[in-house]
Amino acid sequence: MHRKVNKIRIGSGIDVHPFTEGCPLVLGGVTIPYEKGLLGHSDADVLIHAICDALLGAANLGDIGQHFPDTDPQYKNIDSKLLLKETLQLIKAKNYAIGNIDCTVCAQKPKLLPYISLMKDTLAGILMLSIEDISIKATTTEKLGFVGREEGICAMAMILIVKQ
Repeated sequence: MHRKVNKIRIGSGIDVHPFTEGCPLVLGGVTIPYEKGLLGHSDADVLIHAICDALLGAANLGDIGQHFPDTDPQYKNIDSKLLLKETLQLIKAKNYAIGNIDCTVCAQKPKLLPYISLMKDTLAGILMLSIEDISIKATTTEKLGFVGREEGICAMAMILIVKQ
């Protein structure tokens, strides 16, 4: 039996990175002044990584680790905005466009509200979307868990894609 191709699909993504000394904190493609950064093979931008995973999942293209493995030296310290641009090309190749993105960043510190507009602007420019199609929320975990102990940051993304 042949099934009709879905015109609308959703995807979810999550990423976690621990804090470390001596590198910048990058979230949503924006460098945020803070005493610590996130540890990772790339620039450890948890927000962009969660968005990439959500996009790839929605289009049934696997995950970020399959496309940009942390064992590959070409991705060492790479700007995650480049990974997002490549991910966008992968979903476009399957004739999908992004409908909207809804993200949550969990961080006890630093306070992210002053940077959310800039993150939305940055992501909208990369993804060729209106900022109205990108929601970014920030929350704490009320001092619970690794986020609450200020050991790292977690980001989650939900994305709707539409077949063109």
